[in-house]
Amino acid sequence: MISEKMQKVLNKQVQAEMYSANLYLAMSSYCDFKGLKGFANWLRVQYQEETAHALLLLDYVKERGGKVEVLQIEAPAVEFGTMTEVFKTVLKHEQHVTGLINGLYEVAIQEKDFAAQIFLQWFVNEQVEEEANATDILGKLEVIGDSGVNVLYLDKELSTRVFVPPSISNAN
Repeated sequence: MISEKMQKVLNKQVQAEMYSANLYLAMSSYCDFKGLKGFANWLRVQYQEETAHALLLLDYVKERGGKVEVLQIEAPAVEFGTMTEVFKTVLKHEQHVTGLINGLYEVAIQEKDFAAQIFLQWFVNEQVEEEANATDILGKLEVIGDSGVNVLYLDKELSTRVFVPPSISNAN
């Protein structure tokens, strides 16, 4: 059985993951409007990942006998500036999410919820990957700038990303 405190923070994280999904969907639409289909694709895959993360958390609450509470999600911005500014926002957001995940893990320790600690370890590892990916793209953008043919080459590279759903066995 899951504690009330653990249930509450996990439900809040579902909300945060859905906000992340909506943020990346808005960014994807912005890039698509700008004619950068590869950037749009990368961000749309990010949207899919965040939605999958929310569902993993939601399912975990249910599996532990907890009550799922779907909370309201704030609307994201619609304008994001240059691609460098987009990925500065992505990195800053992922760093914020890392803090949230670390907070969940801390609650799991306080609650002596060993199952939650094991479950959340996947998310801790995922955030390392999320920050590294954003840092990599941002670094490339800072080298090549926001205009010219090099942006189009990076756009083409980002168009190859595909969504691979996390499996329950990988998440637990």
